[in-house]
Amino acid sequence: MSFMYVLNGDATLSLLRQSKLRGGVVVCREMMSEGKVKATKNADTFFESRAKHLEFHYGIDKQTYFTNVVHELEKLKNSGSFDEIVLWFEADLFCQINLLFIIHYLKTNLDTLPPVSLVDLPHHREATDFPKLLEERVLLQPADIQHALDAWDAYCADTPLELETISHMPAGNLKYLPAAINAHLQRFPNLENGLSAIEKFFLQKLSMGRYRSYDLYIAFWDELWIYGFGDFQLDLLVQRMQRAGVIEEDAQMIGITSLGSEVLNNEEHYLDYVSLEHRWLGGVRMAKSSWWWDPVKQRIEKKE
Repeated sequence: MSFMYVLNGDATLSLLRQSKLRGGVVVCREMMSEGKVKATKNADTFFESRAKHLEFHYGIDKQTYFTNVVHELEKLKNSGSFDEIVLWFEADLFCQINLLFIIHYLKTNLDTLPPVSLVDLPHHREATDFPKLLEERVLLQPADIQHALDAWDAYCADTPLELETISHMPAGNLKYLPAAINAHLQRFPNLENGLSAIEKFFLQKLSMGRYRSYDLYIAFWDELWIYGFGDFQLDLLVQRMQRAGVIEEDAQMIGITSLGSEVLNNEEHYLDYVSLEHRWLGGVRMAKSSWWWDPVKQRIEKKE
């Protein structure tokens, strides 16, 4: 039986090679949880839009993006010749949004979709028995595929409402998706002070003392592992918070400012100090968004 393995990142690739499992391999090097995603089924249009956004706002060279990311994903167009496509993805938001995209990409680029299965890849996988994980994979049913397609479309929409609705629906074999979506929705500005869940977490930690950036990230990875963000995404977030004046760095130590304390205590509003220009959450352009996270109701609310 021939397998096409789809992996989320190169770290998993090295471990898969050590396991000596045989099959075709495609590595997803995207971070669909970050930046603009365009609502389209045309792959060329999607990647062109994505490349322009990532280059302009994140400094990711367009040619490098096409070489390392897009050309690798285009190998999936040949995956219809395999007996089964096996998806190796974790439970966090970073992986789950990439997983939705991969299913969307497969469905829109293959005339006939072979059986698609999902491996429950653990968060800490250094000593993981990959052959055993492969044996325990679950076959995605047509309802699972459709649920993933609907969730991806909702993620690309210019409103988060449908995505919130999907987070409350039975997820079938996509069992980690509801929690990941809920974590994503909490990235919208909090009604009380304009902070996202991650920005609030950082300010709360720093209100108790100064941190080296890496130690702050360690705390994030330990307590908010559901996001699955790496150094690159956290560096971007910290830099935005520094520009807003709510945190400061001195002698390689990060601390909260007086403004940061006021924002944390709901005495000032974060969005009065930070620019949302060119910031996107999925398909929602934040500079023109009227969507907020209500921490009391634990849901998305619209407020003009």
